[in-house]
Amino acid sequence: MSNNAEAFEHWIRTAFVQMNTELEELYFAQEDRCRVIGVGDGIKHALRDEGHGHVIALRAEGNTGEGFDSAFAVLGNVGLYLGALRRHELTNPAREERSPFPEASSLAVHCGASLGMAPRFATAHLTLHNRARAGLRKSFTALAAESLFIDENTRGILSLQRAADALTSIVHLGVSNPAADVMFEAAKQSLREAIQVNGRLAANLDVERFFHCVRPYYKPYRVGRLEYRGANAGDFSGINELDLLLGLCRANDPYYGQLLVDKLLFMLPGDQARLKDCMARRSLLDELLELLPGYAAADWFQRSARAFLEVCDLFGQSAAQHHDELVRRFIEQPAARLPEEQTQGLTASGPPLPVLLRALEVLRDLRVAADRPDIATRHRDLARLRAAVR
Repeated sequence: MSNNAEAFEHWIRTAFVQMNTELEELYFAQEDRCRVIGVGDGIKHALRDEGHGHVIALRAEGNTGEGFDSAFAVLGNVGLYLGALRRHELTNPAREERSPFPEASSLAVHCGASLGMAPRFATAHLTLHNRARAGLRKSFTALAAESLFIDENTRGILSLQRAADALTSIVHLGVSNPAADVMFEAAKQSLREAIQVNGRLAANLDVERFFHCVRPYYKPYRVGRLEYRGANAGDFSGINELDLLLGLCRANDPYYGQLLVDKLLFMLPGDQARLKDCMARRSLLDELLELLPGYAAADWFQRSARAFLEVCDLFGQSAAQHHDELVRRFIEQPAARLPEEQTQGLTASGPPLPVLLRALEVLRDLRVAADRPDIATRHRDLARLRAAVR
């Protein structure tokens, strides 16, 4: 990492966090916690100007790509900077045709293009590739709610990625392989851990602090002329690998296929490769259904089918828990208490909240294989398999 890149990194980890935290305390102390414009302007201008100085130095340096880690770190840091400017209403795509920060946009595009990623900060910058220094990883603020959110999200992503790794091993072994039981058990344990993470978030995350002081940093913003949606916790390959390997979602489903296309550039290059490879694999559900007519009575089939269904049930439980307990409690319910004029631009993904919630409900119901006539779930196929298991 160059001296300029290291200086930017240090600023993001220190003064940047301090200024954002001070602003959040000002906003949160107001009767109207959504009021941002005209509050803490001196701090906002310092944040803008100090960050701009680092951006100018890096842009003038030109070569920010000293290997993947450096380019990825610079992309994350300029993305966090732009995300904070968006949160503090120093930029807003609704009132602009292009970003008012051309130098930061240029640096982000340079790094994003070199990596094959969207030119903004991604989930990985704050989770799987958020390197801790002396026990402290990067964040926007020093608020306890954000620390809890980042750390538990990271644990949840790690658990789901481990489950996906286990299922990938079964694909290579074959679902009828006697050794597949080890990996089915590993997947189940990892999904139980993901459920525990969701439970801890539901129990311990402060709803008001999250809604007003954490969530706003994930809003869409412009890079140059283009508006990019906010990062979200699903921007990693493991969750979609589970969808596809279990067979609960299919890449040739127009709805789900479009979802994959939309998220690819928000994922690490390695995750992009994993997901593309997974899209070419046959699902475990389809493999079991093909074996069902001739081998349903075989002990090995009963063991594998039972273990597979247990994994599906745990995955469905985690998906329903995430939507019904977390999305509903931490986004939908607080948003319902806002005046209508304050609900514009509320979501990280861009569309109005009701549209987003309907989309998330569809995804939940695909993952739980709900019996819905309006979407193509695997409800009947799973019912056939369940009926064959003694």
